[in-house]
Amino acid sequence: MNIYIGNLNYRVREEDLKQVMEEYGVVDSVKIIIDRETGKSKGFAFVEMPNDAEGKRAIEELNEAEYEGRQMVVKEARPKM
Repeated sequence: MNIYIGNLNYRVREEDLKQVMEEYGVVDSVKIIIDRETGKSKGFAFVEMPNDAEGKRAIEELNEAEYEGRQMVVKEARPKM
């Protein structure tokens, strides 16, 4: 399952986010999206979790949860068009 996580604090690192997501199950990858020009986080990321049930639980429990001072948006990522 590919999960979108938005409204992240710009200081959050991929390792930090991986630790949070691993509380819900196995995490294949974490990718924070970086602005090419500034090299800084754009405030959102994608997380791959192989088990759909674990991914759905993470979405249910983390959507609108506060992390590093910001309320996260967590939902299933839409496929690229």
